[in-house]
Amino acid sequence: MIHVENLTKYYSDLCAVDQISFDIQKGEILGLLGPNGAGKTTTLRMLTGFLRPTSGTIHIKDYNIDEHSVEIKRLLGYLPESAPLCQEMLVYDYLDYVANIRELDSDRKLPRIRHLANICGLNEVMHQPIGELSRGYKQRVGLAHAMMNDPEILVLDEPTSGLDPNQIVEIRDIIRHIGEEKTVILSTHILSEAEATCDRVVIINRGKIVADGGTETLKESADGRYHINLSLKNADIETVKKELDSIEGVVKIESIDREDDILHVRLTCQSRADLRGDIYQRIRKTDWMLLELHRETETLENIFRELTTENS
Repeated sequence: MIHVENLTKYYSDLCAVDQISFDIQKGEILGLLGPNGAGKTTTLRMLTGFLRPTSGTIHIKDYNIDEHSVEIKRLLGYLPESAPLCQEMLVYDYLDYVANIRELDSDRKLPRIRHLANICGLNEVMHQPIGELSRGYKQRVGLAHAMMNDPEILVLDEPTSGLDPNQIVEIRDIIRHIGEEKTVILSTHILSEAEATCDRVVIINRGKIVADGGTETLKESADGRYHINLSLKNADIETVKKELDSIEGVVKIESIDREDDILHVRLTCQSRADLRGDIYQRIRKTDWMLLELHRETETLENIFRELTTENS
């Protein structure tokens, strides 16, 4: 449905987005992940036609962003990070105003507003001024605004930014519900949000794509890298390094903490094999007392941190 190829954006001499390419299928919820300043918002603004790429192409359905920007915008609903709402208007009046701008006829307008109020959970606040609403409810109003024209594609820039944990869960549930019928693209740096909401994630760092796939797939294909935690009694870090460093696949050994005579060690392993057996056999030959040997389950957070802090 969406094809992006070699998309690039320069701000003067600064390359904000650097030749990224990806496809988005119809009905997919895609999460665009990255640290602040990675290029997420710039990418979304180019996808929605608000920014012109320096180079590269964007095709949405049968349309090219350069030649058919108006047609593409009709397919999209866009919620920027700070929704541009009229604070003094009542929620109903504001949605009525948006419906008029979208040129909904009188037969469609009221049913559409009621439908969006139900989807976005706005029924209780329809006659309250927007300026008096919590940030969570303001985000819901922004979602209703973005969906007024019943777009095929919904683009959300940091939709849960600034929300409390309960509000995040509520907005996440709304997005999942919307994703049953529409293609959704959302940017975020909140990893739990992406893991709970998205079918697939694209991780961007310094304007480049560093990973692309489902969250489980990314965990399984993290170059065979994982961590093993040890707790040892009667051991010192230098001796541990000397003894375990020769095990093939152990690439890093570091001391995490020490409590009295108990040393806590973290091993970074690069191997498709599980090295716990080799490590245990090596420890058996020493006079150390093994109190813990635990392999960390790879998480999206670990993958994200490794991909976005490398060479930074």
